[in-house]
Amino acid sequence: MKVGVAADHGGFELKEELRRALGDAGHDVVDYGARRLEPGDDYPDFVIPLATAVARGEVNRGMAVCGSGVGACVAANKVRGVRAALIHDVFSAHQGVEDDDMNVICLGGRVVGFSLAWDLTQAFLDASFIGGERHRRRLAKISTQEL
Repeated sequence: MKVGVAADHGGFELKEELRRALGDAGHDVVDYGARRLEPGDDYPDFVIPLATAVARGEVNRGMAVCGSGVGACVAANKVRGVRAALIHDVFSAHQGVEDDDMNVICLGGRVVGFSLAWDLTQAFLDASFIGGERHRRRLAKISTQEL
């Protein structure tokens, strides 16, 4: 799978660990930055290009990491066609894809360690949208609100 990753200084270390693990697992990884640890950088500078790539279909799924994951999630959801969620548990990592067609997972680099983040990543990437009528109906209602 082609997976995009992005992080600011708060998520940089976790992004780097996940990037390596994704590559080792055979995924094609596209890194939207940051490329080095810069304490004063801003998550929108990296998350918005990642989210845009997801929305355009340039990558299959996206992973956005900041200190808490909250800012990355807010930024990603500003891009039309992106369905991002802040995830801390394995159930939500796969259920968000299965029911809500989540295409960007947001993680807190200061909240979750690598082991849990990797479990969340695998659950997210292994899941598929079920596409049931009720799920499509709900997503259609949400998409009417996108500007």
